[in-house]
Amino acid sequence: MSETIKVDIWSDVQCPWCYIGKRKFEAGAALFDGDVEVEYHSFELAPDTPVDFAGSPVDYLSERKGLPVAQVTEMLARVTGIAESVGLHYDYDSVHQTNTVISHELLHYAKAHGRQLDMKERLLKAYFVDGRHVGRIEDLADLAAEIGLDRADVVRALTAHDYLADVKADVAQANAYGIQGVPFFVIDGKYGISGAQEPEAFAGALRQAQADQDEAGAATPASAENR
Repeated sequence: MSETIKVDIWSDVQCPWCYIGKRKFEAGAALFDGDVEVEYHSFELAPDTPVDFAGSPVDYLSERKGLPVAQVTEMLARVTGIAESVGLHYDYDSVHQTNTVISHELLHYAKAHGRQLDMKERLLKAYFVDGRHVGRIEDLADLAAEIGLDRADVVRALTAHDYLADVKADVAQANAYGIQGVPFFVIDGKYGISGAQEPEAFAGALRQAQADQDEAGAATPASAENR
């Protein structure tokens, strides 16, 4: 019997392709006849962003990338359309551009309490769909409470930065892997998939990882000793 396939995903809360990639990966996992365990890891696309950026995402991207406003607007319209194709309704007019490091700390807190996947979904929806702020402790604590986490304890942990070292460790691992953009998926510690690929690409990688496990499990003790 095949073991569970572990999938490690590097992602940022303010990455539009990460939410799209999450949906496409979920669709791919649904095509796979096996068990999958998902763990999210921290990646900061723009660690120099202030918590309260005075402007819109269009302003930020235009200033940061040096692109004309019209071109940025067109880029966001394109990604919004792709998001719609997977059932996500991005509202860039309401997005609060912010620093996401504390939201990553919250994801590690949620992981420690068995709720990381729920927290990841809530944060992405909060940022891209609901127009909520995901860079301030009080706002993050409200979102955590919405999925059943202890609000007061979340405030305590985020204020003390209990999980900042875990965020930094994720970023260091991303650097070690050579990850330069997200989403980035590592399947069973072997196969890397970059970007919001189509569901079948994910399903294919999961099937390959399962086949590798089955092949390894079929090896006899004698053959293993002779390697």
